[in-house]
Amino acid sequence: MSKWKLSKRPLVAVSMTAALAAGVVGCSGGDKGGSGAASPSASSAASPSAAASAAASASATPANGKIVSSPLTLSYFVQLTASRPNGMNSLNDMEAYKELEKITGIHVDFKHPASGQETNQFNLMMSSGDYPDVIEWNWAAYPGGGRAALDSGAIVKLNDYIDKYAPNLKKLLTDNPDIRKQISTDNGDIYSFPFLRNAPTLQTYFGLGIRKDWLDKLGLQVPTTIDEWHAVLKAFKEKDPNGNGKADELPLLLNKGTFNWGNPIINAWGIRNDFYLDNGKVQYGALTPQYKEFLATMRAWYKEGLIDPDYAATDAKQKTAKVTGELVGAMDVTVGGGIGTFMNAMKDKNPAFNLAGAPYPTLKKGDKPVLGQMEPIFNGLGAAISKKNKNVVETVKWLDYKYGQQGSMLFNFGVEGKSYTMVNGFPTYTDDVMKNKDGLAFGVALTKYAIPFGAPISQDTRYMDQNAALPQQKEALQLWTQPDNKGWLPTLSLTSEEASKFATIMNDVKTYNDEMFDKFIMGAEPIENFDKFVEKLNKMNVQDAVKIEQAAYERYLKR
Repeated sequence: MSKWKLSKRPLVAVSMTAALAAGVVGCSGGDKGGSGAASPSASSAASPSAAASAAASASATPANGKIVSSPLTLSYFVQLTASRPNGMNSLNDMEAYKELEKITGIHVDFKHPASGQETNQFNLMMSSGDYPDVIEWNWAAYPGGGRAALDSGAIVKLNDYIDKYAPNLKKLLTDNPDIRKQISTDNGDIYSFPFLRNAPTLQTYFGLGIRKDWLDKLGLQVPTTIDEWHAVLKAFKEKDPNGNGKADELPLLLNKGTFNWGNPIINAWGIRNDFYLDNGKVQYGALTPQYKEFLATMRAWYKEGLIDPDYAATDAKQKTAKVTGELVGAMDVTVGGGIGTFMNAMKDKNPAFNLAGAPYPTLKKGDKPVLGQMEPIFNGLGAAISKKNKNVVETVKWLDYKYGQQGSMLFNFGVEGKSYTMVNGFPTYTDDVMKNKDGLAFGVALTKYAIPFGAPISQDTRYMDQNAALPQQKEALQLWTQPDNKGWLPTLSLTSEEASKFATIMNDVKTYNDEMFDKFIMGAEPIENFDKFVEKLNKMNVQDAVKIEQAAYERYLKR
């Protein structure tokens, strides 16, 4: 029994949220003791019974998917997504995992962290050595990444296991060398079964949204440049597009985190307020003259009343109230939980409501946008096998099932006849997912059956085809995938020493950067003090962090 308290509170969610894994401590019956599993042969020796070991020794899983001939339970540590139906308190309640247990014969004892305690409980687990059999986590957020977890002995190197016992993932990696490069450490070690998004429309799901019906009412076009955005936002403020006779419009509302750390708007200057690539060299955007120009422009917009004055304090619930209250003209949105959710919420209240995607802006008309939103194929989320696991081969086969044809269908679409049907060879979600009678949003309804939006699987483009089924959503994805994204850094692997130094520097840098961002925008700090801001960042050793990122990037290129 785990010594950490687990959350059992049911939640009702109204929008789709990407389910990023986190960790909780948990123990299975075979966790205590054991010498770890550093190789397939060591795993076989550690298996709890001769029968199970013999069954696992064959590299090929039977065609029917059955992995064990006698009962086996694995403990599995993973965050339970907030976007789930009421009463769903464990991934064991998900139809895909129920079906997987029937197929493989392996039961999973899921350990879910208490909401809001994910990182704390993960850190406690990693420091205590009290590991479950499987740990699903965003390893890019772990100090030193998967490399550090391997070096500490907490998790098992998977290369040989994948080669011998994971034919589905092995084929995927053989056919896609770039995926192998992304999921490996600098010396080629693989540490997790990864969550993969191997298509532009899967890697991009976020951008700027604008009230197209307001534009039409005012005779305006969707803006493409910063100057055009200024003109449109000014018209939204002054010409009463919501038609209530009050000057209450909020022309632009961006979430605080998106405004500062995200790419909408700032990308027009060709930078990020973070690390990015410029001709192969790592840069930190806040140090550049372009960042000063961006801040000066946003300060002017804020002073003119074009940016919601309460942007820094507006949470998701308040944002929804403002948008559905007909106050917001433009905003940052996701394709599903943003455009889809708002369009559905307003279809009866205001049939004319039309939230369209807008292209990432540029400074000059006709220029190609750069640095839009694009996730890497592998963002660090994956299921690792801990050293306490005494059934590594069986676990590898169980995880590998999800990358095959049947497993991929199961975890992207759920159970045929319940959550989807085949229509002309296309897996089509049923009304229980698309038009849920209880009013559940697409992502929430789907979570009853499957989890295509954040799990150790390869995401299917046919999932996004239906998640983004509205014309507005399809057009938004088409626009948001246009930028030249070669300036994005891939997921990098830092050494333990680099990770420690980097974290020490960037914790202070980000806190200061975030504080000064609001001061510059709101006018509490004059733009004329920008050089002092840069000077202080340099005194905080931000250039050392740039060097660390550059070295890690150069190692990545040599993988």
